[in-house]
Amino acid sequence: MIKKILASVLMTVSAAAFAVPFGSQSVLVVEDGTGKVLLEKNADRVVSIASLTKLMTAMVVLDANQDMDELIAIDRRDVDTLKHSTSRVPVGAKITRRDVLHLALMSSDNRAAASLSRTFEGGPVAFKAAVRAKIRALGMTQTVIDEPTGLSPSNKSTAADLVKMAGAAAAYPTIVEMTTDAKDTLRINGRRVEYRNTNRLVGAKGWDIGLSKTGYTEEAGRCLIMRIKAAGKNATLVMLNANSSSSRVLDALNIRRFIGGGDEPVIRKGKASVRKVSVRARAKASVTKKRRRR
Repeated sequence: MIKKILASVLMTVSAAAFAVPFGSQSVLVVEDGTGKVLLEKNADRVVSIASLTKLMTAMVVLDANQDMDELIAIDRRDVDTLKHSTSRVPVGAKITRRDVLHLALMSSDNRAAASLSRTFEGGPVAFKAAVRAKIRALGMTQTVIDEPTGLSPSNKSTAADLVKMAGAAAAYPTIVEMTTDAKDTLRINGRRVEYRNTNRLVGAKGWDIGLSKTGYTEEAGRCLIMRIKAAGKNATLVMLNANSSSSRVLDALNIRRFIGGGDEPVIRKGKASVRKVSVRARAKASVTKKRRRR
């Protein structure tokens, strides 16, 4: 019992020593395997989740065991009329369900995600019922998902619930593979088109990522789910409602540094990201500057 209390105190002290304001309004970092909470900020706040929704869409589609080689024709009904988001998947294109899923996960394409719901056995009504059943099965009690893309602000959850969703999604090898592809080239209407991951950290030097999904709408802000490995430790992180992509990346950098045992966070100074400089380092720099002036 004393050991547990001591470990808890040490973790609290360590987190406090590393303290830096998160740009994301909700943050939860959980150690994989043990479920231990490493970092937390407003983890139970219900907010819009944008394209993080697509992880749920993918699980429901894969659970249905539909033919992944079946061609799906992108329809006008798949076009976003709510946010009028752009898509590089043209109406009329015929793409295998596997490639459509890949586009929805890696490039977060909304037409792709919408077509997965439309071509679900039983249509959008059956898809929505399957989503609700999956939410219940995962114990996501604070989650509501009304449509497959995340464009609707009605798709809401908490960081705590989304950690559950991330853990479930990580059990699907197809989702892991597709969300951690940095880029891929697909044949669209006889033409080879390159698509890239919306998470620029995927494939970046020094990052070991086992699951990834970004999200953005005006209501949800910049969101991110990742499973990462740092310093031999595995963790799931959820960040919701950051005010910019750079802020989201900075939060991810600080989380990875904390997991790896870093003693100094990365902080923002103006528009640039810089490392926090110690008093001793600043004093040394000042002396050097004075010598140069002489």
